[in-house]
Amino acid sequence: MDPLSALRHRRSTPSRLLGPPGPDAAQLRELLECTVRVPDHGKLAPWRFIAIAGEARTALGEFVAARGLERDPGAAPAVIEKDRARFSHAPLVLAVIARLLPGHKVPEQEQLLSGGALCFQLLLAADALGFGGQWLTGWPAYDPSVSTRLGLAGNERVLGFLHLGTAREPVPERERPDAMSLLTELAP
Repeated sequence: MDPLSALRHRRSTPSRLLGPPGPDAAQLRELLECTVRVPDHGKLAPWRFIAIAGEARTALGEFVAARGLERDPGAAPAVIEKDRARFSHAPLVLAVIARLLPGHKVPEQEQLLSGGALCFQLLLAADALGFGGQWLTGWPAYDPSVSTRLGLAGNERVLGFLHLGTAREPVPERERPDAMSLLTELAP
């Protein structure tokens, strides 16, 4: 498929529809090497990855479920079970972490935007290798206890959890906005 066709047909695969196989070690290396080729003003590499695979997925799910109960002791059992299973579907979840450099000449906003581009580039690279993927955040991405569990430093934050694997069924297309209706022209 030519690159523009690939972009026109790109879609996220819901994490609950992802299963094995996921990327092997060589494919993961290729994914990450493609991913780090995003715009990065100042060559800061203001991001890093945490691989969550195997039993670590279950352990993180258990931690998130327990934390969810701490946050809301009255949470419905279905909500807690959803949190428990949150990382269990895809064989690989990559937490993409922003490593912000406050006070740098490259504003933090640009560092965050570079990280957002990195997340999307990861989805594109996974798609190019034949894998499905979904970029999710949810409350765990913003929770201080989860950040501590992930080993984040004070200047780091979760940009997203990228769930990668093989789609167990075809992913339907969804309605997209009319791109031209989003375009305005600046008057002289």
